[in-house]
Amino acid sequence: MLTVVIAFTVNILVAVAKSVAAAITGSASLVAEAAHSWADAGNEVFLLIAERRGARGRDKRHPFGYGRETYIWSMFAAFGLFTVGAVVSVMHGVSALRTPEEGSDYVVGYAVLAIAFVLEGISLLQSVRQARRDASRWSLRPMRYILVTSKATLRAVFAEDAAALIGLILAALGMMLHQLTGSAVWDAAGSIAVGLLLGVVAVILIWRNGEFLLGQAARPDIRHRMLTHLLAHDDVQRVTYLHAEFVGPGQFYVVAAVDLVGDAPEHDVARRLRRLEARLEGHYSIVEAVLTLSTEDEPSLVP
Repeated sequence: MLTVVIAFTVNILVAVAKSVAAAITGSASLVAEAAHSWADAGNEVFLLIAERRGARGRDKRHPFGYGRETYIWSMFAAFGLFTVGAVVSVMHGVSALRTPEEGSDYVVGYAVLAIAFVLEGISLLQSVRQARRDASRWSLRPMRYILVTSKATLRAVFAEDAAALIGLILAALGMMLHQLTGSAVWDAAGSIAVGLLLGVVAVILIWRNGEFLLGQAARPDIRHRMLTHLLAHDDVQRVTYLHAEFVGPGQFYVVAAVDLVGDAPEHDVARRLRRLEARLEGHYSIVEAVLTLSTEDEPSLVP
């Protein structure tokens, strides 16, 4: 939540500064950057809603909880980045190519871009710290973790901040080439480049959120840990089937087939299975566990 709040505050401040600078300088690249920051600020609202609504526990209507709602609101944020950020930036750049405007007060533009770079960098560092902290638990590199994590809001904030820093560099290059050559084509090209960058980032975020909404299976390393955890129980002799599916950020629905120790009567086996399910569901990441019995001819899973 803190990462999203910091990103929202930074984007509001940066959006206002860029808008004022764009009005003063007439720079197409700055207009694109202002649209980018306003889109990011709006997206952070969706991400705040995603974290609040996705954190609700399960009830009778939603037995797996509301974790998947995180991906719905994060999807809205990704679409907002695409439409407000990418499309507006490209359209403005194309318009500037047709009717180029003379630039002025470049110092103001550079100053605003420099300040924005510092602020966006602070926001990015916050998301990197969180990613590094979370990634260490899974022995993953931070960048790899950001791509595969089920925490959609963390991925969105990191992607938006990283795109913002690259976009600022592109905008600065566009302004500088405009100033040096006197041709507004470079400034317009900067606006289009920013828009294309945002489009790529938005598509990646839409794709990842869609994967989790469809129902993404747990990564092999997570599945391995779950299998090891199951086999560590005294009642479990072997496991022949294990499926774990994300139902929210860091939350799983688990189905497994197990062979219990001994040859107890049916009613005793049923009680042992229910007891084992309850123990599994006591783990913070498992929303629901469903266990069934293995047959003799089913091969055992090896951790």
